[in-house]
Amino acid sequence: MTRVPVDEPNPTAPGGDDGDDEEMPRVQMTRRRFVLGCLLILGVVALLYYGLPRLAGFNATWHRIEQGDPWWLALALLFSVLSFGGYVVLFRYVYADGGVDIGLRESYQITMASLAATRIFAAGGAGGIALTAWAMRRAGMERRAVAERTIVFLVLTYVVYMVAMLLCGLGLRIGILPGPAPFGLTVVPAAFAGIAIALTLLLALTPTDLRRRVERAGVGEGRIARLAARAATLPAAMSAGVRDSIEHARARDPAILGSVAYWTFNVAVLWASFKAFGEAPPWSVVVTAYLVGMLGNLLPLPGGVGGVDGGMIGAFIGFGVDGGLAVVAVLTYRAFAFWLPTIPGAIAFFQLRRTVARWREEREGEPSPRPTAVAQA
Repeated sequence: MTRVPVDEPNPTAPGGDDGDDEEMPRVQMTRRRFVLGCLLILGVVALLYYGLPRLAGFNATWHRIEQGDPWWLALALLFSVLSFGGYVVLFRYVYADGGVDIGLRESYQITMASLAATRIFAAGGAGGIALTAWAMRRAGMERRAVAERTIVFLVLTYVVYMVAMLLCGLGLRIGILPGPAPFGLTVVPAAFAGIAIALTLLLALTPTDLRRRVERAGVGEGRIARLAARAATLPAAMSAGVRDSIEHARARDPAILGSVAYWTFNVAVLWASFKAFGEAPPWSVVVTAYLVGMLGNLLPLPGGVGGVDGGMIGAFIGFGVDGGLAVVAVLTYRAFAFWLPTIPGAIAFFQLRRTVARWREEREGEPSPRPTAVAQA
C-alpha cells in the first residue's frame, strides 16, 4: 500500500515523540464523581429496560422477552461475534501499514479493550481512540504514523456507514426499496450522509505539505507563526489519511471487507432480534432505522447509554413498526451488540497489559533497538 507523505512533526515540540507513553491512558476522576456516574448509568439502564416499556404502555409486550425464540437469539449472538470479527480484520489491515507487524491476536486485544474504554468514556469513542493510540505506541509505531493510521481507520469504518445511509434513504424515498419513506427518516439522513461524504472527499484536496507551505509563506512571526504551522498540521494529516483510505479501496484491501462485515453483521443482529419476537420489518427499514439510530452514539451520554436505544426505537416507530416490538427488539439488540461485548472487552484490557509488558521485555532483551517489536499472531 502506497503511503501518502505528510509533514513530519517536530519531535521536540509539544506532542512530539519524546513523551512518556509507558502508562495506560487514565481519567482523572474523584470517588464522588465515579459513584455518581455509576448511579446515573444504572438509572438510565433501569429506565430503558424496565421503566420505558411500562411508561410507553408496553408492559404486556415486554413479557415477550421471556418467550423469545432461542434459535433466533443464538443467531443474533453469532452475528455479533462475526461483526466484531470484521472489526478486528479492519483494524489489523489498516494498522499493518504503520510500520509494525500486529497479528490478529494483538488486534483482537486492542480493539476489544478499546471497545470497553469507549463504553466507559463514551463521546464518540474518544476513550477507545486514546487506548488504541497508547497500544500502538507501545508496539513501536511512531506517533505520526499512529495519527495517520487512526484517521484511515475512522474513514474506512464510517465511509461504509455513510454510503449505506445515503443509498438506503434515497432508495426508500424514490421507491426503489420496499417500505414507508417519511421525509425526516429518509431524505434528511441521506442529505447528512451526502454532505459528510462530499466534505471528506474535498478534504483530500488539501496539500499534505500544508504546514511546510505555511512556514515558507512566513505567516506572521513568533508565536503567531508557530500557531499557524500547528493549525495546518491537522488538515494535512487528515488529507493524507483520506487519500490513503482511497488507496485501500482501490487496492481492494481486506480492510474494506472488514468494515463491510462489521456493519452488515451488526445490522443482522438487530434483524435477528426482531425475528426472535415477531415479524421483522423490510430489510431496508431495518437498515435505515439502524443507521439513523446510531447517530445517537455521538451524544455525550454517560456510558453511551440511551442515545442509540432511543434513536432506534423512535426511528422504527416513525416507520410504522409496532412500538412494543420495536422496544423489545432494539433493547435485545443492544444487549448483544453493546453490553455483552463489554465482558470480553474488559478481559482483553488486562490481556493487553500483559502483551504490552511482553513487548517491552522483548525490546529490552534485544542487543540493539529496533523501530518495531511485536509478537506474531
